[in-house]
Amino acid sequence: MTVSTTEQELPAHVGVLVVGTGFAGIATAAALLRAGRRDFVLLERAGSVGGTWRDNSYPGCACDVPSRLYSLSFAPNPDWTRAFSTQPEIKAYLERTAREQGVLPYCRFDADLEQARWDDNAQHWVVTTSRGTLTADAIVAGTGGLSNPKLPDITGIDSFAGTMFHSAQWRHDHDLTGERVAVIGTGASAIQFVPQIRRTAGHVTVFQRTAPWVLPRRDRAISRLERALYRRVPALMRLPRFGIYALHELYLYAYAYQQRILPLAEREAKRHIARAIPDPELRDKVTPTFRLGCKRTLLSNDYYPALAQPNVDVETNRIVEVLPHGVVTESADGGRTVHEVDTIVLGTGFAITDQPIGHHIVGRDGRNLAEHWAATGMQALHGTTVAGFPNWFHLMGPHTGQGHTSAVFMIEQQVGYTMQALAELQKPDVAALEPTPEAVRRFVGTVDRRMTRTVWARGGCSSWYQDDHGRITTLWPTFTFLYKRQVATFPVADYVVHAPRRADIAA
Repeated sequence: MTVSTTEQELPAHVGVLVVGTGFAGIATAAALLRAGRRDFVLLERAGSVGGTWRDNSYPGCACDVPSRLYSLSFAPNPDWTRAFSTQPEIKAYLERTAREQGVLPYCRFDADLEQARWDDNAQHWVVTTSRGTLTADAIVAGTGGLSNPKLPDITGIDSFAGTMFHSAQWRHDHDLTGERVAVIGTGASAIQFVPQIRRTAGHVTVFQRTAPWVLPRRDRAISRLERALYRRVPALMRLPRFGIYALHELYLYAYAYQQRILPLAEREAKRHIARAIPDPELRDKVTPTFRLGCKRTLLSNDYYPALAQPNVDVETNRIVEVLPHGVVTESADGGRTVHEVDTIVLGTGFAITDQPIGHHIVGRDGRNLAEHWAATGMQALHGTTVAGFPNWFHLMGPHTGQGHTSAVFMIEQQVGYTMQALAELQKPDVAALEPTPEAVRRFVGTVDRRMTRTVWARGGCSSWYQDDHGRITTLWPTFTFLYKRQVATFPVADYVVHAPRRADIAA
């Protein structure tokens, strides 16, 4: 009988522990296998692979990066049915890639990482999980920034007597037909599920703190003939992928170097509003007051038409309290309104600048990663390695997020960088690697200086890109091909190289 990866025991020790089985985890495992390494496992808290594309299954869930670019370069998919793929297709792609790349036998599901503590004497990580303890020479964290929902801090929210859930934890068992639904938040998830739920809900009230910029979604079906051609000649998929990549890099030119171009896109966005919303008062409500790009620019063809429907209202007064059967807002003159609702759907995003995994990773000095970053914000050399945390590799770490292109591209560059470091660790005279504090400060200083001239810093908004110190610690501030060039060679000179203990050599 074949034993499932859920039933298999954790090994006592591994060379590499990979945490998470989304794009980052699967890409890392595939790279390890290509390098001939078998001394690793993937730790997954859920029961299957897929990461954020497994967890986010809300109605209308889809990617806002074209499918050809939002995929792994070593696993091209000829079967995308649309230019922008939906969640079920992306989830299926990740499952198929994990299977075809031989990753699944190395997965340990239903195993939540509780703590990883660096043992400086043994020069390895001691890892406690919900399924037991193991040690690892190195850890590659592929948990990403979209893994833990962010819940709003609103007075009385725990007293709500109806049904409440976050979009990343969608209650498919809860029927919204005829219900009065409150949607809190107007980010990337909300603009996708609002048009879907308003079709059956009795009434939807969208509580909007800040109006987002929304551009048309240039989506189209990919014909059977195209898909057949891609299956027959896979090399043909490289051309549209490169074209899409180049186009998205041009977006960065406007965001970071020539912001005077952005009003052209703003005019298109305003025309998009005007075509869908005849009511001037509603148009005014949903028109942003900051520079396009400062917050995440969203893509949708049906969000504005949904807001114009008679069973949808947009409420811009701030929420001050939640009652057992309603949401209370307060106007600028102090007047309060109670909006009676049956269900609250939270479209409030994720914990990005305080990534939850940081509270579970304890470094050389006994402090966890979150404590290290509490005073300064997230900092890591090339967004991947952290001083004081030997043999720790953080995929989609600080300054690797994207405001203009595919995060998957950055993940693959980080995986390549990490594989170079892991190759160094296989040398007999190397037991541990960690970046010098000077190298981290130099890298972060350069990134911070570049960031100051971007729309993300100058656009006149407050966004989830910024941390509590006002620093933008999430995004890469320039072209991604420059990042690729930076991490093409592993900079050993920027690292403290720890030799094995004498006892280890003797053993």
